[in-house]
Amino acid sequence: MKNLLLAGIIGAAFTVSCSTAKTAQTNRAEFIKLKGTWEITSVDYDHNFKIKPFDEGVDIQCFVGSQWHLIPNNWTGSYTLSGSGSCPNTVMPIKFEVVNGNEFKFKKILEGSKAKSVVSGYTLEMTNQTTDQFTLVDNINSGGQNVRVQYNFARTGIK
Repeated sequence: MKNLLLAGIIGAAFTVSCSTAKTAQTNRAEFIKLKGTWEITSVDYDHNFKIKPFDEGVDIQCFVGSQWHLIPNNWTGSYTLSGSGSCPNTVMPIKFEVVNGNEFKFKKILEGSKAKSVVSGYTLEMTNQTTDQFTLVDNINSGGQNVRVQYNFARTGIK
């Protein structure tokens, strides 16, 4: 009887560990799809609001055409604002991760800072992910109203 009980416990533990490993592999495969260079092709939002994303102090339109380089195996990357028109030429290193398969979290690593010392960042919802595109959705509270901002990304290269 004890042997049967022990075999059942071991079998259950094996089943749980295998399904957890399979879920982790699936999540990692989705995460690895982000590797490469991406461009924000458009930003969709309620134009009645003036939005300056990610504490850059620039208009949201400066992010259209920005290049995002993502390296998932070490969770690093950067984004580059093109510097056209009234937009600054900016290269910002980032640390990022994808949590629960659809939460894209990143923090900016300012010059002279180490990633582990940066405690604040941004959480966006990742939707519509395919091999060549995805969307990040930011829900911003502005004066008690929720403003939904969608950043539409398209792959421009693989690193």
